[in-house]
Formats: sequence, C-alpha cells, structure tokens
Amino acid sequence: MKPKTVFWFLFVCAISPPLCAQQNQKLDSLLALYENHPEDEAKVQLLNEIIQIELYSNPVKVKDLIEEIITLSKRINFKRGEGKGFYRKAGYFRHKGELDSALFYLQKSKKIYENLNQIGGVLNSNVELALIYIEQNKLDLARKNLNYNIELYKNRDSLTKENTEFKYIGTTYHVMADTYLEQGMYNLALQNELNALKLYELTDNELYTADALNTLGCIEGELNNYEQAYSYLKEASNLYEKHNDIANQVVSLINLGNTYFDMGDYDKAALYQKEGIEAAKKINHKPREAVLWSSLGNTYEKLNKIPEAIESQKKAIVINTELGHTNDLLSPYSSIGNLYTQVNDFEKSKYFLDLVIEQAELNNLIKDASLGYKRRSELYAKMKRYDLALIDYKKSTAFKDSMFNTTKSQQIEELRTIHDTEKKEQQIILQEKEITVLEQKAEISSLQKILLGGLLVISLIGLYGIRQKLKRNKLEKEKVDAELAFKKKELTTHALHLAKKNEVLESLKQKAQELKEREESKNGYQQLIRTINFDLQDDNNWENFSRYFEEVHKDFNSNVKTKYPQVTSNELRLLALLKMNLSSKEIASILNISGEGIKKARYRLRKKLDITTEDSLQDLVLSL
Repeated sequence: MKPKTVFWFLFVCAISPPLCAQQNQKLDSLLALYENHPEDEAKVQLLNEIIQIELYSNPVKVKDLIEEIITLSKRINFKRGEGKGFYRKAGYFRHKGELDSALFYLQKSKKIYENLNQIGGVLNSNVELALIYIEQNKLDLARKNLNYNIELYKNRDSLTKENTEFKYIGTTYHVMADTYLEQGMYNLALQNELNALKLYELTDNELYTADALNTLGCIEGELNNYEQAYSYLKEASNLYEKHNDIANQVVSLINLGNTYFDMGDYDKAALYQKEGIEAAKKINHKPREAVLWSSLGNTYEKLNKIPEAIESQKKAIVINTELGHTNDLLSPYSSIGNLYTQVNDFEKSKYFLDLVIEQAELNNLIKDASLGYKRRSELYAKMKRYDLALIDYKKSTAFKDSMFNTTKSQQIEELRTIHDTEKKEQQIILQEKEITVLEQKAEISSLQKILLGGLLVISLIGLYGIRQKLKRNKLEKEKVDAELAFKKKELTTHALHLAKKNEVLESLKQKAQELKEREESKNGYQQLIRTINFDLQDDNNWENFSRYFEEVHKDFNSNVKTKYPQVTSNELRLLALLKMNLSSKEIASILNISGEGIKKARYRLRKKLDITTEDSLQDLVLSL
C-alpha cells in the first residue's frame, strides 16, 4: 500500500457539503473587498485568503494572484508578505512538478524569513524544502532540513520568549516519518510519527492529530497490521468529518480503500474509493479525485470489470493532464496499458507502456520502470514477439534486482540508525546519572567539610575522586564491551547471510541447470545461470563483510600479511572465516566452493604456514 501522507501545506479550508454555496459567496465577498481595499498589509492577507479557496480548483488564476502578492508586497515594502508570496509560488511550481523552480523560490522565501528572524517562517520553509527533496529522492537533504528544525526546537528557550512559533513542530516529525516511509524503514517511520502524534496532542488541535493517525494507519498497513491500520484510519476519518475537513477526509478514504485492497476485500475497497470520489468532487479537489479514479480502476481490474477499469483510468489521466501533473500520470498509464493488453488492443497498450518506460527512465523511477518493462514484456509475449518479450523481461528483472539490493541496504541502514540512536540515548542517560551522583556527592562533601574540617575533607575528596575515576573506567569498559558485542553479532549475522544467500543461489543454479537440460530452448536458462554465477562471484558482499570484520578483529589482516607475506587474498578470506569459528559447511557456502574444496584449501594453507600435523590450524588462527 503506497502511503498517501497528508502534508501540512495541502490543508484547505474546512468545507462541508452544505457549505459549498457559502464558500462561493465567501469568495465573491473577498474579491469585492479586495477590489475596493487600499494597498496595505491587509490587502495582501485578503489575497492569501482568496488563494486558499482557489488553490486546487483554479491553478491558473492562483498563479496570477501569487504574482500580485509579490508585486504588492514589494510596492509597500512588506517583507513578510513578499516572503509569503515566494513561499506560495514555490508551492505552485511544486504541484506542477517543476521542482527546481520550486526550490529556487522557496530559498528566496526562507532567506527573507531568516533576515526578519521569523522562526515560524523558517520552520515552514524547511518542511517544504524537505518535501521537495523527498520528491527528488534526496532523502539525506530532506532529513538535514528537518533536523535543523529539531535543533531549533531543542534550543527554543534561548531563541524566543514565546514558544508559539513551535506550536506545530510535530509537522517536522510528521514529514521525517515520510522520509523513512519512502525508504521502507517502517520502524523509524513509526517512531517519528508517534513523536508527531504526541506533539500534536499537546496543541489540542484535532486536525493535526488526525494527520498523524492517518500516517500511522499507512505505516501499520505497510507492516501488514491491517486491523490496527483500519483503527487509525477510521479514527482520522471521524476527526476530519467532525471538523468538516472534507479535503483531508478524502485522504483517509483513499487510505482505507488501499487497506481493503491490500487485504483482498475489493468490494469494500471500491465502496471507500467511490465515497472518496464524491467527496473530492464536492470540494473540487482535482488531484485527489485523480488518485481515487486510478485506485478504483485497479480495484475494478481485480473484480474483472475491465471496461469499468479502463474508464476509471481514463478519468485519472484526463484530470492529471489538465493539472499538468506529469509524474502522477505514470500509474494510470501503466494500468491502462496493462488493461488494453488484456482486451487484445495491442496498439493502445504499447502506446501507454512506452510512455511509462520513457518517463520512468528519464526521472530514474526504478519501480515504475520495472513494472513498465514487465507489462510490455507480457504484451510482446501475447503478440508472439518472443524476442522483444525476452529483452523487456531482462530489463524488468534488472530494475527489480536493483530495487531488491536497495531495499536490503535500506534495512541494514535502518538497523544501524536505530542502534546509533539507542546508543546516544544510553549515553545521555549515563551522563544524567553521573551528574546526579556528582550532585549527591557534592552535598555530602559539603556536610563533611563543616563537620570534620579541612584535612578530613581533602582526604574524602581524594577518595571520592578515585572512586569516580574507577566508576568512569568501569562505565567506559562496559560501553566498549557492549559495542564490541554488538559488532560481533553484526559480523556473525552478515557472515550467515552470505552463507545463506550463496546456498540459495547455488540451489537455484542447479534447478536452472536441470531445466536447461530438459527444455528445448536453453538461451534463457543459460542467461539465468550466468546471472547467478555473477552474483555468486560478486565481491561487494565480501567487501562489506571485510569492513565489519576489521571493526571487530582490528589489525588481523595486517598481522597475517606481516607474518606470512606469501598468503594470497583467497587464503586471507579463509583465515578470516576460521577466526570466526565458523563450520566448514558455512565457510564452503560463503566462499562458494565444495566441502572437498575446503579440505584441500586447509591442507594447502597448513603447508604454506609450515604447520606440522600435530599442531592445530584453528589454534594458530585464533592466536593471530
């Protein structure tokens, strides 16, 4: 289930179905006021209110109004209004997918807020910057801006007398959670979103609380905790309904539909998606209506209602085209291309799938590219163009392998981040305890100074210093031991992972070899065997293992090279695995050789190291 996190800058006025006419009346009143109002700061605010109403229904008009905010603010020297205008302009370009322009105007806005020392504007700009970097897949830059906000929050008492500017700091954690969602780091996403929920609850603003609940529902859905996901999403939807926030209730309906889709309950998924479409139409929220039409099309496909599915995807394409949201076209393009394959309309299918592949590769969208090639491969197979089908299948597999490797790297990075965070927290706790002990000892020392006199006090202070030094040494040793234990565990896990991976690949290779011998067409299987051989011989995994090994067994490799310069790199690998006390079977899997090969390698190594039959190779290695 793809998370559809509600970002703070998408919030619109709360509009209930009976209030649509009133909303139009409000717009007319604001426009009349604006026309007759003198040029001052209040007129800039009127423009902002008009933009808020027209934000999603009339983007062309909104662009002109934003330019008017900037021009008017410059004319009356209203710097804060000028900053708001550039901020709005950045948002306009972001929704159009023109991210470089969005970054340019957002930086201009942030600079103005910094010069005015307006912390709230800086906080908002950093969140918006993070959202743009997320879309560009520059997650490190996104987190850099968000961490800047967190540091400001930690030092808030020295920055401002009033903390009202930090009222919605929960939004920073809310978007931080999304950076981890993008990488599939669901545990870290969960931690940050729970932080956001806690901070939102302190504001007594139920709409922001609903946003956090909405994202928590997405995270639980990704973790396949569907009951908990439903609970969060339903509570969020109820809060939005309570406050007549139809725009964000639509997002909850999108996510509820996605949850039931992932559970395989397509009838309920369709109900929520249809309800969401009607709600989006009432407030004229075109982007979310497009998302819902595409989701409903996918649901209709699962229900085998192909004509209805095609019509739904067409509606999503029309809306996104009108809005100029290029990247949002990829999902309905891919789906409708696949649907046309099913009804044997090959020309239309190829047209849409070609568009997907071209756009995905241009923007380095690996997942979309992999799915596009896979579906075009299926199209070519149905057209009996097996040569082209095989080419596209290989490309799809290559992109899929890239996604798999990225996911594994992200999982390792998540574990490392969690470990580093816990380690820092433990250090803070230890420091706080040491401070408490020092304060208590200082009080006792003062009393003793009064009672026993100078000489006795000096003696006690000396004794106290010795005790504190011993205690610090003990804590430091415990910390080092804990870190070493963790690294050993990490090293063992990595080694066993290598063994298991090679064991599975070897099994796949044998099966492919058997199929190759039975089938008439051998080219595809030969390609598969070559791919597996390449992965079995891949040195990247060994480089990662060597890095972990050196952290645990420092200078082992250099000691071996110094004492036995004749040892080869392969023999050094064997020595490292022996140092870890791994079994011969595990070593054989990691090095991708047979059990008999391990025996021969050990024999040659004993001979090269000049070890007699009475001496143990294992004992020698452990002593190095």
